[in-house]
Amino acid sequence: MPRPLRVAIVGSGPAGIYAADALLKSEVAADPGVSIDIFERMPAPFGLIRYGVAPDHPRIKGIITALHQVLDKPQIRLFGNVDYPTDISLDDLRAFYDGVIFATGATADRALPIPGIDLDGSYGAAEFVAWYDGHPDFPRTWPLDAEKVAVLGVGNVALDIARVLAKTADELLPTEIPPNVYEGLKANKALEVHVFGRRGPAQAKFSPMELRELDHSPNIEVIVDPEDIDYDDGSIATRRGNKQADMVAKTLENWAIRDVGDRPHKLFLHFFESPTEILGEDGKVVGLRTERTALDGTGNVKGTGEFKDWDVQAVYRAVGYLSDQLPKLPWDIDSGTVPDEGGRVIQESGEHLQSTYVTGWIRRGPVGLIGHTKGDANETVANLLEDYAGGRLQTPASPEPEAVDAFLAGRNVRFTTWEGWYKLDAAEKALGEPQGRERVKLVEREDMLRESGA
Repeated sequence: MPRPLRVAIVGSGPAGIYAADALLKSEVAADPGVSIDIFERMPAPFGLIRYGVAPDHPRIKGIITALHQVLDKPQIRLFGNVDYPTDISLDDLRAFYDGVIFATGATADRALPIPGIDLDGSYGAAEFVAWYDGHPDFPRTWPLDAEKVAVLGVGNVALDIARVLAKTADELLPTEIPPNVYEGLKANKALEVHVFGRRGPAQAKFSPMELRELDHSPNIEVIVDPEDIDYDDGSIATRRGNKQADMVAKTLENWAIRDVGDRPHKLFLHFFESPTEILGEDGKVVGLRTERTALDGTGNVKGTGEFKDWDVQAVYRAVGYLSDQLPKLPWDIDSGTVPDEGGRVIQESGEHLQSTYVTGWIRRGPVGLIGHTKGDANETVANLLEDYAGGRLQTPASPEPEAVDAFLAGRNVRFTTWEGWYKLDAAEKALGEPQGRERVKLVEREDMLRESGA
């Protein structure tokens, strides 16, 4: 009787779990069956959903319910707190599995090469998000002593950062934020938050719902300068062809024509301002210099030579994430991705690296919404199954599942399991219950391991 197809997935965020789901829905899952092990370097699963989504976005966190149903399937095992390649290498994985799918994410910030970027008070979005999401590998405190703050970028991450900085700590207390984050936000002195985009309203990458949410806070006054509402032929074409872009532009237009209210925290959305320099004194941020831009007819912009200095004491750059390079795999340094064709990892020679696949951000870069990774995973899995049917996968030396447990035990790796996640989940919910909160997130890795029973 043929054994099940054995597949390892590195990364337990949406990309990895969607890949597992695609495998489970395939014909191969019925005969001869599939056996999937998911490796995750954090003690808890769900990747970006747990450590990249703002805590006041329970709607997006609701995706966890769907991911949960996949991980509940008996053909899947979770190995948490296992780091690639420190705890298990590509050669190790090849010994146990027919195929390996890498579905890792991004924890670093894309560089912004302007003068002053290294000043004290200049921060990357990824680090701040990791702090307020309680990521165990990042600092427990965050300096929030600036009264005026700049956020560079016009995507949803920029909105998340601006919203968290502009809200009060008590507004965020009903969420799952850990105690250290609540204490940090209570000390936040920010009264003005300025968000800067170098292009116009039609080119903003906000989701309409995320944008409108800014205006729901009783403490945040959202302000848009009427002079920033401008469109050229390219912008008009974008609005006609993209319903979301049109909705965003309409929301910004409505905000630009209304009277400014009296909510205590001001959140300014600036367009046509390209950051050129972060200004500093004594090594600290004291301002931001931008160049006014103008539309060129195509929806792109050009500089006007007109500069303005903004009085801010902190700058957060939200200009994109950068995926973490994976040892033993080819790497495109410009895009921060693993070269691939249809999810098959492609070597410099142009040949497919046998039995090795990618999906999600490591494949196409950290762009798009969470749902976009589903189509990605389906394509990658379809090609893995095509290679399986064609006899092109390598044969593992030790395909039996217990060989993996023995290997990790031999390496003294304290790994968490799916059953362990249920225990950690219950512990976090128990912490929240006395305060009427859904959960309070545990931050310390050791606490997470203990509650998981590792």
